[in-house]
Amino acid sequence: MIYPWHLYLMALLYIIAGIMHFIKTKMYTRIMPMYLPKHLLLVYISGILEVVIGTGLVYTYTKNLAIYALIAMLAVFLLVHFYMLSSKKAAAGIPMYILILRIPLQFVLMYWAYYYLQF
Repeated sequence: MIYPWHLYLMALLYIIAGIMHFIKTKMYTRIMPMYLPKHLLLVYISGILEVVIGTGLVYTYTKNLAIYALIAMLAVFLLVHFYMLSSKKAAAGIPMYILILRIPLQFVLMYWAYYYLQF
């Protein structure tokens, strides 16, 4: 089935984001909440998940499962976004207004994914 071009764009964005977990590993481990164990392992797992989910979005048989997985993953990523608001060190040099804007952006991304369940 051929989906709207913007579904393919979303899939590509998540695939690229997942690959970045392996290219910029240090950056991702820096922003992991201290209360989570094995930061490097979690960065790799989340990178793999993003690539798998992004790929799953473009196939008819896996699209809906990938959408639900994406929404769940974005909800879990809220932990990182809130953690980054907790201190200057946790913010990793990102301006506070950007960190604040990332919270509602997560919900926009969740809705964007949810929108494709109708196709």
